[in-house]
Amino acid sequence: MRRPIIVIFLSLFLMACQAFAAERGALFKVTGAQHTLYLYGTIHAGKPDYYPLEPRIGQAVAAARTLALEVDTGRDPQAVAAAFREHGLFPAGSPGYASLPAERRRKLEAALKRQGIDPAGVAQLKPWVLATMLAVGDMVKLGVDPALGVDVHLASLVRGKTRIAELESVQYQAALMNRLPLDTQWSLLEETLENMASGRQLREARELFDAYERADRSAFEAIARRVETDDSVSGKFMRDVVLVERNGPMADKLAALLAREDNAVAAVGLMHLLGKQGVPELLRQRGLKVERVY
Repeated sequence: MRRPIIVIFLSLFLMACQAFAAERGALFKVTGAQHTLYLYGTIHAGKPDYYPLEPRIGQAVAAARTLALEVDTGRDPQAVAAAFREHGLFPAGSPGYASLPAERRRKLEAALKRQGIDPAGVAQLKPWVLATMLAVGDMVKLGVDPALGVDVHLASLVRGKTRIAELESVQYQAALMNRLPLDTQWSLLEETLENMASGRQLREARELFDAYERADRSAFEAIARRVETDDSVSGKFMRDVVLVERNGPMADKLAALLAREDNAVAAVGLMHLLGKQGVPELLRQRGLKVERVY
């Protein structure tokens, strides 16, 4: 009798943990003529206590035939590495930082050293890659781990059991970042370093994670307003290319998935769901019913 009692106790304990799991991010229910799709706003780094996910998204993922992600980075590591080599590195023999005017180069190198980075050690990285690495470094300061990202977690739950569909590819994403003219990439890196020195980058990252952890609609709206009015180099690129340009094709693919299949789940970065040009609003414009769950 002892073993069944322990099993029952553990089962009840796990059910209680799941029942009290916090709402995080944003969850939408999208309905078409015949089918329903759940759209979940994720964040690309996390903490152990983010899991298990709260019951509604957990149950939706468990019941889904398809989980749609921006990309499934665990599917083909070689493709990730190839995209990085093609779009993230200067070609062999390229001058890289040496191509910059001397004063600009000295300023950039000094800023990198203040962040504990040896410029010689990253000389082959294109500026957009280094700016991304610095942003990830600030996330780590907040106590979050990219390996515990919500999209990574969801993929691990269903791999081998549920179809994982990619809305984009790592090749597309890397090419999008590398599309910036090189001089603009340098400006993006310099602005990133300035934002790190002023504390702005860390402050805005903390605001996003705090809002995600509380599923805070008013905080999401404030973040959306900031993005819509930020005319810095990084702000315009984030708004116009990283978000708006990608949101339309994402909405089209999700509408097509909804037309084919019932109860699919799509999990994309939370920022894609915010504001007047976010994916939920674009789906409404395509004639679909979109309800906010939280």
